[in-house]
Amino acid sequence: MWNLRKRSIFVAITLLISILLLSACAGDDSSSGSGDGDGGDIGSITLYSPETPELSKELAQKFEEVHGGDVSVHYAGTNVLVNQMMAEKNNPEADVWYGGGGILPFEAAVDKDIITSYIPESAEDWEVVEDGIKMKHEDGYYVGTEMFVLGFAYNTELVSEEEAPKTWDDLLDPKWEGKIQFPNPAASGTATLMVLSYMMQNGEEEGWEYFQKLTDQANSIPDSGSGPTKGAALGEAHVAVGFDFMAYEHQNNGETVDFIVPENTPILVNPATLVKDGPNPEGGKKFMDFMLSEEAQKVLADWYHIPINPDVESKTPLSVDKLKENAVDLDIDWVNENYDRIRDEWKSKIQ
Repeated sequence: MWNLRKRSIFVAITLLISILLLSACAGDDSSSGSGDGDGGDIGSITLYSPETPELSKELAQKFEEVHGGDVSVHYAGTNVLVNQMMAEKNNPEADVWYGGGGILPFEAAVDKDIITSYIPESAEDWEVVEDGIKMKHEDGYYVGTEMFVLGFAYNTELVSEEEAPKTWDDLLDPKWEGKIQFPNPAASGTATLMVLSYMMQNGEEEGWEYFQKLTDQANSIPDSGSGPTKGAALGEAHVAVGFDFMAYEHQNNGETVDFIVPENTPILVNPATLVKDGPNPEGGKKFMDFMLSEEAQKVLADWYHIPINPDVESKTPLSVDKLKENAVDLDIDWVNENYDRIRDEWKSKIQ
């Protein structure tokens, strides 16, 4: 009788220990992942981005740190990525597309049917256009994450601030012959923006004449939007066409480069969008939400981008208030009608 009672007590204790161990394991599982604890539900997210690879990877790592999941970054030039998304249209591989030299390639992508509508909750109350700058698509096909300014980087050892070009026409001055670099519009969204903006202001005939002359001034036309600024920082060019943050990144690294905001130049948001029928739409939405969060905005600010969140201070000396008078009006309807045609004609018209 005593042995039976001992055996019963032993079984009860063993059972209790097993239940406690199982509970502890279950508790561990429920708290696995990081940040808000939903990492196990997010899965893998594929991000297409033409932005600086190190920046995109830092954003991916910050997302994983805060939310868990796994973010894979695929880097290429804007137009290359758009062509890839077109080729993958029946079987998309990307979930989110972030960045492209501003809104123009995203506007053109709406008609290509490769992106879909999603606006993070934090941007739902934004006006479509604020202070003359389009902040998001009117039907929700993209949302701005930061501000970009198209202008001129110059090597401060080779060019003084006084003699640096101040207008787009200044780039045609004979003194810059063989000393300029700008990105290839057939591959770079940055350069496509440059071409379309000039033609919107001056017409196509004058535009093609201008860019043939600018091509004759150049010593290199890299495919990458950031390539020319790097060339200026290294002394391979005196002056380069690029975005503001590109110059300030090099400046921060101790290189002798600075930036000029020219008259009548594009100032616009750089967006993120959800790829249509991507493999992980919920994860993609989560990443887009994250891009407007304080964590992501601080990452962008640390890379000298002008953050969309006014509560996050950037390292760049530029601000929206300082730039308003330099901004050129962009005819978005004209862009949508002519984006692909102008880009394709570049290959045949410019030698």
